[in-house]
Amino acid sequence: MDQMILTGSSAFKIKAKSLRLGNFSEEDIRTLCLQHTEETGQKFEPDALEAIWNLTSGQPWLVNALAYETCFKLEEGKNLQNPITSLMVQEAKERLIIRRETHLDQLTDKLKEEQVRRVIEPILLGNVFEGTFRTDDIEYVQDLGLITQATNGEIQIANRIYQEIIPRQLAWESQSGMSLKQAWFLDEHNQLKISALIESFRQFFRENSEIWIDRFHYKEAGPQILLQAFLQRIINGGGQIDREYGLGRTRTDLFILWQVKEGTFQRVVIELKILRKSREQTILDGMAQTWKYADRCGADEAHLIIFDREEGKTWDEKIFQETRIYEGSLEHHVQFPIFIWGM
Repeated sequence: MDQMILTGSSAFKIKAKSLRLGNFSEEDIRTLCLQHTEETGQKFEPDALEAIWNLTSGQPWLVNALAYETCFKLEEGKNLQNPITSLMVQEAKERLIIRRETHLDQLTDKLKEEQVRRVIEPILLGNVFEGTFRTDDIEYVQDLGLITQATNGEIQIANRIYQEIIPRQLAWESQSGMSLKQAWFLDEHNQLKISALIESFRQFFRENSEIWIDRFHYKEAGPQILLQAFLQRIINGGGQIDREYGLGRTRTDLFILWQVKEGTFQRVVIELKILRKSREQTILDGMAQTWKYADRCGADEAHLIIFDREEGKTWDEKIFQETRIYEGSLEHHVQFPIFIWGM
């Protein structure tokens, strides 16, 4: 607990010269936030404490930075009469990421190291490459605090903020280089025109993918990184993108939460897969995965994007678009349209 509290009027002050410090427990976070309450009278709602834990998994710099941003930088948080809520914590998280704090720049520098890439890229892709990992690579990246490894050997990104930051940081230069305007993809009701957005990306990808991906250090994950950069460019300022990926998943799940107006949200799932089997089998597997994620997120709309990386194929062979109805099993009968895009 010594590293939690430094001098100053706030409990949330910590300077980390490195990425790695021993993690806080969930109880440590409650204790830290209680100190703020005792000093100021401002309370944390239970869902806010849960959000801090879920986003950081106790990484000390992230815990302190997130709590400090929420309580002392957000206008709503600076009013001590307002309790701290999970929505405020989420807004603070977005601000930290966009501002690219020193700690997060350190993370970006580490991602450029080849020893780190050899571990992180398979996780981004969802490929089961554990058997080919080098032990010293795993130990190094784990020591940096970027990954955790369970007793059964399962490897995953250390916390949800890193899980979001890593693809964002890898896509940063390409995102800033895209000439896109949010207004192009909004209808008269301020809803995102997701199909138009994906169609626009597909044309961009067809024209520019070789040039852009050649610039990436993470070339195998290039298509997913490029799409996420494209989406982030449009979503910034009006919504958020949650990302789920990891070894053995065989896909990347993206959940877009877009605020149409006060109290009204548009929920969209976009699932990304690499074509590794036949097209038909990839579609069938992907539809089941997409429906499961859409059901969990309560999505209004779901899209499955399949990247065909096979050399020698023409773009006309790779590109297709269709809509299928996912009907589930006999026990769980559903009818849900899924928009399928090949590129």
